[in-house]
Amino acid sequence: MSGDQVLSGDPMASTRERVAWSTSGYLMLVIFLALAFLLVLRITTFGTAAPGDDAVPGFLGSIVLMPLALIVIAKGFYMIQPNQAAAITLFGSYRGTDRNAGLRWVWPWMGKTRISVRANNMVSEKLKVNDLRGNPIEIASNVVWRVADTAQALFDVDDYKAFVVVQIESAVRSIGSRYPYDDIEHHEVTLRGSHEQVGAELRDELNQRLAVAGITVDDCGLTHLAYAPEIAGAMLRRQQAEAVISARKKLVEGAVSMVEMALNQLSEKNVVELDPERRATMVSNLMVVLCGEREAQPVLNTGTLYQ
Repeated sequence: MSGDQVLSGDPMASTRERVAWSTSGYLMLVIFLALAFLLVLRITTFGTAAPGDDAVPGFLGSIVLMPLALIVIAKGFYMIQPNQAAAITLFGSYRGTDRNAGLRWVWPWMGKTRISVRANNMVSEKLKVNDLRGNPIEIASNVVWRVADTAQALFDVDDYKAFVVVQIESAVRSIGSRYPYDDIEHHEVTLRGSHEQVGAELRDELNQRLAVAGITVDDCGLTHLAYAPEIAGAMLRRQQAEAVISARKKLVEGAVSMVEMALNQLSEKNVVELDPERRATMVSNLMVVLCGEREAQPVLNTGTLYQ
């Protein structure tokens, strides 16, 4: 191999959780107490009796080996609380995970790293993001996550909690830029009006991002959503204008249909015959009455229709 040739880095080996060997700590506690009792009994018996010279080597061996056995047994105890696990390693090699709650025991030269598999609730910081239309908005989310694979969480990422924080921020920024903040016509999926769809998409993206760390997301949603302060006033005025336009549109549509119905009924029942000019005048008057913001003041005509 020439000196100019560059070796490419090997891909990261993914670790998967498996069951580790361990035994009940209560059984080993009984053995520990029994061995301690035998040691005390051995010393007491040897001290009160008059043993011969041939019994001394056996006594010395027992008081050396039995304390060593007690130390070995004592070093192997560990406790696991509900919804907690312990990753077992042997000289740096992953040997499995113990999820059995209570007092447990494993060989003392095995390493034990406890990790919580309980649900965690995290509220992200308020982030400033540009939405689909380029408007700056403030957005924050609440994420409920937990460790699903202890081996991946401990050995595939350096710090799984910090990893979760960074990935939540990235996912929230990504979701915030995919949709507009609001749509007055309700024709688009928006951040403000489609909470369930946006939350479900955010959850799916987070699960994809956190799969490498053995983390699963159970629930998430937006906790804060607002226009950035520098455009909040302008956006409020725009929303008010859009709302007024929409209301006026509905009002005009209703007024036109009412005028049309009134004219049709007057013609069908032969209440009055109107020439095109008087028909236009009536339409104008009806539109003013129906669309005006104030009450119309009637003017009584005491003469004929054409005066």
